[in-house]
Parts: sequence; structure tokens; C-alpha cells
Amino acid sequence: MKFNFAPVLIGLVVLAVVLSGSMFTVNQTQNALVFQLGEVVSVKTKPGLYFKLPLVQNVRFFDTRILTLDDADPESFITSEKKNVLVDSFIKWRVVNAKQFYVSVGGDESRAAIRLKQTVNDGLRAEFGKRTINDVVSGKRDEVMQAIRNQADRFASTLGVQVVDVRIKRVELPASVSENVYRRMEAERKKVANELRSTGAAEAEKIKADADKQKEVIVAEAYRDAQGVKGEGDAKASAVYAAAYGKNPEFYAFYRSMQAYRESFKSKSDMMVLDPSAAFFKYMKNPRAAGGQ
Repeated sequence: MKFNFAPVLIGLVVLAVVLSGSMFTVNQTQNALVFQLGEVVSVKTKPGLYFKLPLVQNVRFFDTRILTLDDADPESFITSEKKNVLVDSFIKWRVVNAKQFYVSVGGDESRAAIRLKQTVNDGLRAEFGKRTINDVVSGKRDEVMQAIRNQADRFASTLGVQVVDVRIKRVELPASVSENVYRRMEAERKKVANELRSTGAAEAEKIKADADKQKEVIVAEAYRDAQGVKGEGDAKASAVYAAAYGKNPEFYAFYRSMQAYRESFKSKSDMMVLDPSAAFFKYMKNPRAAGGQ
């Protein structure tokens, strides 16, 4: 008698189908919701192998990795100075409560992203409205981002998600505003430059005046010393002449007359009109003359 394997094979196939429909796997980057007749009956947050009732229960998986929401176009906001600025930002978020995420937005990431973007934009509008351009560009950007992240995260908890970070990538001014700001900055820089030039010119004049004063003092002192030296030299020369004259008056008178002749008759064209009997010609008349007439 032959054994019929067909029913066994059919049973094995049916069993395999049932088992495959009753098992599911959750990996490390997922949460899973188990539904029964449309209602959530179980939430699986840890990775592993799980069982469900085939044909009665179904499973839906949700990605729990960090997602990035980054719009291509920047948003326009108004600062406390009533200046328009263009702000380019992005949001980092992830699902932390799969059941709440499903209840609030039906598990739709695009719907959650839209609501998060609206919340962040409202926060940016409020924060920029309280601050100046300088604050949002450099001075208090970190403070602005922290305040918006906290506000967005509080709202995100109602969606079953967490806002990990909110970052402002770039803050720009519209072309018309940029031109006005650059003109004002240029005027301020020119003002500072002119003040520095004025200060430098004043310092230069002060230094120059001090140098001129020192020059006058040095020249005056040098002239005084020179006159002193000259006076000492003249006194010594007079003393030497007097001593020489006292030792031999006749020779000294002769020597002085020779010097006078030399200075008077340097050129052949020199001419003097004198009385021949003048004392000037004494040694010409009598080279041996001594002292008197």
C-alpha cells in the first residue's frame, strides 16, 4: 500500500504560510505597531522576533532614525528694526513614540514635517521680531537656535516625535536692504578712518613741535658753547699776542706791519692814496726803524 504524501505536503505548506504570517522582525532602526481590526494592540520598540495572529493582526513599521527637514528656499522674517531678512534653516527630528505618531499624523512623515516646519517658522518669526540684525547674524544666533529648538521640541512631543536640533545655516539681507546696510557700514568706516587720520595728524604736529623745540634748544646750546670756546680762544690769542709784544715790541710791530703790507698789496691793481709821511710806510722808509717816528 502506497503512502500518499500530497496531504502532508499541503499541510506543511499551510503550516509554513501560517507561521510566516504569524512572525515578524523588528530591527534596531524601527518601532512596530501591531493592529487588530484597525486598533493598536501592541507597540514593539526593541529589536527581535515577534509573533502575531495571522489574518487577524497586521504590523506597521516606523523608522526611528534621525531625519532632516531642509527647505530649498529661505524664509523671510522681520527684525525688531523692521528690516527684512532671509533665513535658511534646517530641522533634525526623529520618531520616539510610534503610537502617538500614528494617532496624531497617521504615521505620515510628510504631514509631521509640514507641522514641524510651521512651528519652527513661527518660533523664528517671534525670535527675530525681538532682535536686531546684528543679534541674529552673529551676536545671539546660538541663543535664538536654542530657544526655537526648545519650543519646537515641546510641540513635537504631541506628535510623538523629538526635535533633535534646529540650525540656522544662513541669514541674508535682501538686495535693497544689503545696499543700504553696506552704505551705512561704509560711512561708519570712513568716519572712523577720518577720526584716526585727525588723531594721527595731531600727534604728528605734536611730535614735530617737540622736535623743533629740541632743535632750537640744541642749536642755542651749541651756539653758546661755540661762543664760549671762541671767547676762550680769543682770550688765549690775545694773551699770546700780549706776551709776544711784551718780549719784543719792535719785532712784533714789524711783523704786524708786514702782515698789513701783505694784505694791502695782494693784487697789482690795488691802489691806496696815503700821505707819504704816514706811519704806515715807516718800515718801507727805514727797515731798521725802531718804535718811534
